[in-house]
Amino acid sequence: MTNPDQYLIPAGSSSGEFRDRGSKFVAELRHVRTEAEALAAVEEQQKAHPKCNHHCYAYRLGPGRDRYRANDDGEPSGTAGKPILGQIDKAGLSDVVIIVSRYFGGTKLGTSGLINAYRAGAVAALEAVETTWQPLTRSVILRFGYELMSPVMSALSQLGLEMAEQDFGNTATVRLELPRSTVPARLRELKAAVAGVYLEEVDEDYEVEGLDVEVLEETSL
Repeated sequence: MTNPDQYLIPAGSSSGEFRDRGSKFVAELRHVRTEAEALAAVEEQQKAHPKCNHHCYAYRLGPGRDRYRANDDGEPSGTAGKPILGQIDKAGLSDVVIIVSRYFGGTKLGTSGLINAYRAGAVAALEAVETTWQPLTRSVILRFGYELMSPVMSALSQLGLEMAEQDFGNTATVRLELPRSTVPARLRELKAAVAGVYLEEVDEDYEVEGLDVEVLEETSL
């Protein structure tokens, strides 16, 4: 089951290689966060393997399904970028680019041979990489006067909520980073604890006098 508060990413870079009938397919996998970083990795591989005529690649970015690209770089349509992307998706990874550079060995591989070779190159790089989880959080800003300092600090401690940032100037400001699916429930608990009321008394419109709560808009990774 998909966890709404995290997604799988590479923990670093890796490489792999596949050979077929004299042709060599060199794969490079990189952890990237933006399209610009992905394309920079492609350009870097083009410079690292100048004798290759084809530097085919695919990338997927972010927790959703709409930020991706597959490029055949002159190979027959659908024989390179799409098989690479297919292996990225099979592995369940995002924030990743895989570039497969081909050294031509003199023998044409045909459509099925190319699909298999680019797929195998991607698999080799994927099998060599370690993975980790990218958490998905929402920033919550609490602003309050010092008369609420004790109940707010007590509530944070009671609920196990750690402060990501704090600024105790003329008024107190605290930033929390909460797993995004838990924000509504955690804020209900927080308001109830600060106000000293039962959780059942708190709905999404409930306000604690003197406490301003702001949930920041999500931004693209």
